Amino acid sequence: MEAWLVVLLYGLITALATGLGALPFIFVRHVFGRTVACANAVAAGLMLGASFGLVAEGTLYGHWQTLVGAVLGMLFILGTQRTIHEHKIDFSSLGLVGGQRALLIVVVMTIHSFAEGVAVGVAFGGGEKLALLITMAIAVHNVPEGLAISAVLRPHGASLLACIGWSIVSSLPQPLMAVPAFLFVDAFRPVLPYGLGFAAGAMVFMVLDELLPEAYEEASRPVIGLLVSTSLAGMILLQQYL
Repeated sequence: MEAWLVVLLYGLITALATGLGALPFIFVRHVFGRTVACANAVAAGLMLGASFGLVAEGTLYGHWQTLVGAVLGMLFILGTQRTIHEHKIDFSSLGLVGGQRALLIVVVMTIHSFAEGVAVGVAFGGGEKLALLITMAIAVHNVPEGLAISAVLRPHGASLLACIGWSIVSSLPQPLMAVPAFLFVDAFRPVLPYGLGFAAGAMVFMVLDELLPEAYEEASRPVIGLLVSTSLAGMILLQQYL
């Protein structure tokens, strides 16, 4: 098999793994305001944990480049919010309440996936053993990211299949970016810290500006704080052992 096809296959595996994050919602039948708040808190913790991991990974390739990328990521979310609100773009056609927030989190996680796709491709440039480890790490890491997306979509009316589908869609940039990053590894390596920082900055801003404020409106602060802290710690531990 051609090397680039192997890279594409590995990238597809990481994308499909994201859909597994929606499976816990098989058991969630009834959704109330408190449930939405708790789901947002869990999503916030997972996204913050992923952001810390992205920053740590980015600094391996460049410290100030990662910082610049993070600032650009925050500015991107500000611009995206304004565009979505001004033009009233949302997922209402899918029957989702709060569709603008749902759309925003899918956009954020999709942007995040571009950087991870580049990471997969660059890893293949360092040998198949390294690439396998990186691919496995990203695939496992993608499962809670799918949970974070589903935690926002499901309580707002999305079906289980929609949660799985949008989770996978958010990770499709991984196989799409992995192949060119592998073929032109020397050209892509310098931009990797910018991409990782960008994704981290976008997710942190999304958590602080969208998810947590809504969560605090519907549930008590201790409960939200406990859920965010627990999911954050779990995500960090997961990344440490991977």
